[in-house]
Formats: sequence, structure tokens, C-alpha cells
Amino acid sequence: MTGAEVAFVIIGLVAVIGAFRVVTSRNVVRAALYLVVTLSAVAGVYLLLAAEFVAWVQILIYVGAIVILFLFGLMLTKAPIGREALDNQQRGVALLVSAAILAGLVYLFWGAFDWDAPRIDPIEGSTAVVGSSIFSRFVLPFEVISFLLLAALIGAIVLSRKDDRP
Repeated sequence: MTGAEVAFVIIGLVAVIGAFRVVTSRNVVRAALYLVVTLSAVAGVYLLLAAEFVAWVQILIYVGAIVILFLFGLMLTKAPIGREALDNQQRGVALLVSAAILAGLVYLFWGAFDWDAPRIDPIEGSTAVVGSSIFSRFVLPFEVISFLLLAALIGAIVLSRKDDRP
């Protein structure tokens, strides 16, 4: 195994363990911090694939913005954070559903790819090509997402304010 493959396995294990801890953590804030670990590991995989721009976008957008917005939303809405927030005890059903979904995804991935095919060289591209594609064809989705995040932040502030009326 090459050094890149060893690094990929290590980063992949960190991502899988972090993702597992996201869904099994009893504290919502800790789950959000495990999500930071998972998303950072995904950025590490992008770095291994020599996609530095995508890795930095992953860190800036997902780790730096989405998770922070999620944490601010938790703090502003004063949502229950600890064990009292976990009142659903249907873990057996959730385990069966998640196992069925995992089996379906494994079946789809196994049949979707030709695993014995030779590797193809990556498509040549640059940051300028990606940037011009994003800001020419995908401007509207970016604006819609930014508006949605702004509305969520305003909604969290409105929900967290105390009603001063008698």
C-alpha cells in the first residue's frame, strides 16, 4: 500500500467513527462537534484527491458556516440539549430500518460500478473552470440556500425571544 492509501484508510476510519458518534451521541452539542470531525475528515479526503479548492470549500462552508449556524440555532432556541431531549425509545425499529437502508445502498453501489474496469485519468480542470461554472449556471441555487439560511437564523432569533406582552 502506498502512503496515500494508508492516509485514506486512516482518514476514512476517522470519518466513519465520527459519523457513528454523530448519530449515537446523547448530547446534541457533542453530536454537532462530531459532525465537525466527520466533515473535516471528508475535507481531508478531498485533499488526498488533489482537490484543494473543494477541500477548502468543504471546511469554509460546511464546518465553518453550517455547523456554526446549527449551534447558534440550538443556543438561541433554548432547545433541550441533554438526555431529556431523547424521549423516543424505538431503537429496535430504527436499527432495522437503518440496516435495510444500508443493505439497499450496498446493493445499489455494488451493481452501479464496474469494479474490474481499469482506472481512468481524472478530468483536467482548474479552479477558474469550477468557479465560472458555479457563478454562471448555479447562482440561483446558491442564492436560494443563502436566503434559506438567513430565514432559519431569523426564525431562531424570533423563537428565542421572550414574549413581553402581559
